[in-house]
Amino acid sequence: MTVPTISDGNPTRVALVEDQGGLRASLKRALTGVPGITCVASCSNAEQAIQELPSLSPHVVLMDINLPGMSGVDCVRHLIDRIPGVLVVMLTVFDNTEAIFNSLKSGACGYLHKPVRGSELVAAIRDVAAGGSPMSARIARMVVQTFNTPAPSPASPHPDISLTEREQAVLDLVLEGFPYKQIADRLDLSVYTVNFHIRNIYGKLQVHSRSEAVAKLRKG
Repeated sequence: MTVPTISDGNPTRVALVEDQGGLRASLKRALTGVPGITCVASCSNAEQAIQELPSLSPHVVLMDINLPGMSGVDCVRHLIDRIPGVLVVMLTVFDNTEAIFNSLKSGACGYLHKPVRGSELVAAIRDVAAGGSPMSARIARMVVQTFNTPAPSPASPHPDISLTEREQAVLDLVLEGFPYKQIADRLDLSVYTVNFHIRNIYGKLQVHSRSEAVAKLRKG
């Protein structure tokens, strides 16, 4: 399977998953001609995205959370399994707390409210590609509140989990709350490599998010 990589010399490959045809076309137009960004696919539902996107290897997927048939939340899980390293930003018109956190637990990297201005969309793509997590202010506050508890000591992983030295270093910084870009800078790695290590760590811990990792390590 082709693994997507983001580098300075190549455009960020973006895919859209949005059931409303007019909005889907509008989002695609907003990305057309933007330096450093190319739209490689435009899907109307989760099933189409799961079928088509793995072979196209997008770096970033903009995903509507409320899709006909399979939900955007479930689609995130499938795409992350099929496209290692893919970054997903959710799009929604709702302030549904459960849906927000289910999306993030599934592996989404950001959450934007519709309607989204073209400039905001482009900024979010560049932000997530650089290791950020673009979110509206209200959602960002909600996420911060969930992490507003002391992190466990990063000195040792769960006793039943075998991590490489590099994975342990990455995990230590994740548990301290550093964003991917800062972790990459501290360890002299690319953001993609950090994301790859985090996926491996979460797989070994059998978790899907930082909060789940914290909870599991506390229990250990």
